[in-house]
Amino acid sequence: MNTTPFNDGTAQSLSEAYRRGDDRVAALFGGAHCNDIEAWSRRAARLDQGAGGRADRRRLADALLAYQRQLGPAQQAVRHIEALAGGALAIVGGQQAGLFGGALLIAYKALTVVQAAKHASQRLGRTVVPVFWIAGEDHDFEEANHLFVSPGEGEPRKVKLNRPEGPRHAVSRTPLSAVDWEIALTELALTLPDTEFKPNLLRQIRKYASDAPTLTLAFARLLADWFADDGLVLMDADDPAIRGLESEMFRALIEGGEQLSEALTAGEAAVRALGYPIQAESAPDGANLFVHAEQGRTLLFRQDDRFEDRKGGLSYTRDELLRMASERPELLSNNALSRPLMQDYLLPVLATVLGPSEIAYWASLGPAFTAFGLEMPILVPRQSFTYLEPQVEKLLAKYDVTAEQIAAEGERLKREWLAAQDTWDIEGRFAEVRAQFTRLYEPLLGTVTAVDRGLAKLGESNMELILEQIAYLEQRTSGAIAKRHESSLRQWDRMLHSLRPLGDPQERVYGIVHFINRYGMSWLAALRCIPFDVTGGHRLMAQKQAGPGGRTQEVCCL
Repeated sequence: MNTTPFNDGTAQSLSEAYRRGDDRVAALFGGAHCNDIEAWSRRAARLDQGAGGRADRRRLADALLAYQRQLGPAQQAVRHIEALAGGALAIVGGQQAGLFGGALLIAYKALTVVQAAKHASQRLGRTVVPVFWIAGEDHDFEEANHLFVSPGEGEPRKVKLNRPEGPRHAVSRTPLSAVDWEIALTELALTLPDTEFKPNLLRQIRKYASDAPTLTLAFARLLADWFADDGLVLMDADDPAIRGLESEMFRALIEGGEQLSEALTAGEAAVRALGYPIQAESAPDGANLFVHAEQGRTLLFRQDDRFEDRKGGLSYTRDELLRMASERPELLSNNALSRPLMQDYLLPVLATVLGPSEIAYWASLGPAFTAFGLEMPILVPRQSFTYLEPQVEKLLAKYDVTAEQIAAEGERLKREWLAAQDTWDIEGRFAEVRAQFTRLYEPLLGTVTAVDRGLAKLGESNMELILEQIAYLEQRTSGAIAKRHESSLRQWDRMLHSLRPLGDPQERVYGIVHFINRYGMSWLAALRCIPFDVTGGHRLMAQKQAGPGGRTQEVCCL
């Protein structure tokens, strides 16, 4: 793959300021920056010195190995898990599960975790393990249960897995039936265009959904398969075995709830002082914890010495919640602001891979880490890409536009191109006719009104009717011009649907399977050969140009 910088419209964001090495923004994260190799060494040394204050590594490895057995054989992942037990450090990144592998940005985040682990291992001269944290505790099923793919022509189409009726429990706790999966699989099969890669892709997806698993487990199986050679270690944050390791940190969050709220408020003030908005604002009375109850996963708030939900349906004393943390930790889970603290307690996090929005809300967490005796890990911006398909690249050349122009203003350029095909100046001619008609009709309307004032309204209605007929003829004429160029307009739409589908970034709309279906697993393999940039940034990636003799250069795989 060839890559070039690509403007994705985030130049003024906090995450972009961190990526560029802005010292004021870096101070929000403890002054460390991912591009400073000394910062990596300092973080590694601190982790080695403070290992006693974290979850037991052997128990952690046993939990990860048990989960790995549900995903299928992956020797490299198992070796990495054993390395964690023996003192290796970790690069951690995570995301909510996604149907059939989820959106492209998930593949890019997993890729970044893998590449960052290799980067750190080479520079520190020790084993660094890639870990992907699946937010299976999240209860927003509607965010996880769909993806978009191209049906071949036209706008992307949504493929959806229906949510069972009932309370909104964690995605990892939401049972699905074989019928639910079959409906979604059938819809995917009907929506994906036929390619040489489609049969194998569908067989793979069906295999991992054959026992009607949860959405999280099906997702983890696919990701484990796609990144098996990289030894990517997958972990479900809602795994009961993992929850059992988190009791002490849950107790600390409960006992230090007021302290956490004050730290978050201080962190938010520091972000505002730099002129940036707050990405995920904390509640002054927030416990920053959820409880898994019969009515679903419910956020708790502090009310004096009690912990309640906003509706008052749940209420616990501090002692009751502390007992729950000790005896039934699987009934608790973190919110977005406490999860980073739990992640640092559970794993030896050398660095964490974050997307732009995540970097923005982590900017408020510095005082919270300090309050709990922790140090923020190094932040590595997620690799971000827009893939330029070979057919689309040819169309860009044909219409003399760039990928950035299509992504930023494609609809306007399309309209301007169509207007340029109007050699008759249809818009101008019809505007002239309307003006001449109005000029001729208005004196007549005055005469009619003078004869009989009761005819004024009829005259005005008659004028509006004639103008509507002129507009209708203009519309039909413009439509005839568009029909003459129907093929070209479809090509404009092809560029738009590929580079800016539904008006959003490509990586946030299309599912991973969208491109695997088009180009096969070699497309995913080629991502691994894109040079790693520890500071991230958005890049346009395209197939390598044809070499001598007109043959396309070999796609770099591992």
